[in-house]
Amino acid sequence: MLLPAKNEVARHLRRYRMWERLMLASPADRAAREHFEDSGYTLCVLMGKRCAREAVTAAERYLKEQSGQRRKNQAARRGPPSGRSSAAGR
Repeated sequence: MLLPAKNEVARHLRRYRMWERLMLASPADRAAREHFEDSGYTLCVLMGKRCAREAVTAAERYLKEQSGQRRKNQAARRGPPSGRSSAAGR
């Protein structure tokens, strides 16, 4: 399955959280609720999920996995910590 760019997922997740806070602060504000629902729908489409809660969870997991993978790649490029040999038994 094709996944969206990490920065797009992060941007839409931030937007969802922002509208969620605004909607919870002003539950009678129709515009805030509509924006919140729209942002949830967008996350559903991006993450291939049927409900916003699942989409948020999937987006958070995806971003965590991506940042973990990036750290692994950076560590691999740097090599072993200084003062240690990469060959076993030295």
